[in-house]
Amino acid sequence: MTATPTELCYMTIAQAAPLLRDGQLSPVELTRAFLERIEAIDGRLNSYVTLLPERALAQARAAEAEILRGDYRGPLHGIPIGLKDLYDTAGILTTAMSRVTPDRVPTEDATTVARLNQAGTILLGKLAMHEFALGGPDFTSLFPPARNPWNLAHIPGGSSSGSGAAVAAGLCMGALGSDTGGSIRGPASMCGIVGIKPTYGRVSNFGVVPLSWSQDHCGPMTWTVADNALMLQSLAGHDPKDPTTSTAPVPDYSAALRDGIAGMTIGVPRRYFFEAGPDVEPETLAAIEGALEVMAELGATVRDVDLPHVEQSRAANQTIMMGEAFAYHEHNLKTRRQDYGAMVRDRFLLGGMLTISDYVQAQRVRSLIKREMADALREVDVLVTPTSPKPAAALEGYSGGATLTGPSFTGPFNASGIPAISTPGGFSSDGLPIGLQIAGKPFDEATVLRVAYAYEQAARWFERRPEV
Repeated sequence: MTATPTELCYMTIAQAAPLLRDGQLSPVELTRAFLERIEAIDGRLNSYVTLLPERALAQARAAEAEILRGDYRGPLHGIPIGLKDLYDTAGILTTAMSRVTPDRVPTEDATTVARLNQAGTILLGKLAMHEFALGGPDFTSLFPPARNPWNLAHIPGGSSSGSGAAVAAGLCMGALGSDTGGSIRGPASMCGIVGIKPTYGRVSNFGVVPLSWSQDHCGPMTWTVADNALMLQSLAGHDPKDPTTSTAPVPDYSAALRDGIAGMTIGVPRRYFFEAGPDVEPETLAAIEGALEVMAELGATVRDVDLPHVEQSRAANQTIMMGEAFAYHEHNLKTRRQDYGAMVRDRFLLGGMLTISDYVQAQRVRSLIKREMADALREVDVLVTPTSPKPAAALEGYSGGATLTGPSFTGPFNASGIPAISTPGGFSSDGLPIGLQIAGKPFDEATVLRVAYAYEQAARWFERRPEV
């Protein structure tokens, strides 16, 4: 195959997989192209915190040998990826971007990492994040914060900041993020890529540094919906090492992507998501209204639905998150508080001020939100909202406290545990991406992906790449 390094790095997984399988593209050539691109431009993005060039090339050579002898493992074989730096990788530094754990080297892979290894992926390196998956872009944490490839003066969203930036900039073909209040979907929205938070229990959390045990979700971040389905296929399923994982069967996520959405019903919860006043950019709402029109043109019925107490989910999500995070970090906060970055330390200490009554009441609200979403989803196939109230904010002067005060359009789906995806829904007048969020019934990721794919193929936002 004749292609420039940039052309190789801009291929999707779905495009590269058959070329790798048929020997028209070498995993070594593909991996080298990504390593060269990382070396050339990541000094401006800071998306990687640990690069593994020798290991990646060794994996690529092994993948090439396997494919040549007929041992092709599937569509992820030979695909270069990155991992958010809270996924345990045996023998490889895993810091959670914190001075509390700057030298931590796990002895065992996270289940998700093991499954990607089994699928034949090539690990390029570990990706930047917000410290311990909280706080915000903080210059006092272990590594410099990642930047948005659409505008380097802006944040890429968090906490899976490096994952969003690297996929958008063509520095890996896919990445893993984690999502406790929106940390996959937020960066996906702000970086113009696709990121899914599967149903709680669909993907194992074993070997992933926790933030909030009962709300943490692991999931893939990719350039397209088809690529997202391919990665999720390798990740999903029961894990004996994680008792929260479900034994529910895992469908073929790619099988129904092209079935279209004619005859489906799209639910739009306008209250809160569309009526949050000055906290929501008009351009964001206009983009999502335009996306709903596209879905109607594709044959779906679009109707309003009500989630009567959804605005309370923000407080419930944050209270549960802060309480569980403090429980995990309590010892280190008492013995080595100075090692935490200022932004995340202040957030964790808030968790120590909560009472058990606060936590219980938050769980009661959470149960209410789950019931109301279940009621709505009995009437419609999916719910559609903006992913974020606004496009990416400027990095200079950014305060992590902003995530505590403004509306969260992603947190309700962590509290409820249902699957939700962010896919590109347009651009602001400043050229910054706007995300479209689609949520569905528990363990019905297939429908969520199907709706996202139908819109993606009609809107074609994936044809627009950032210039770094």
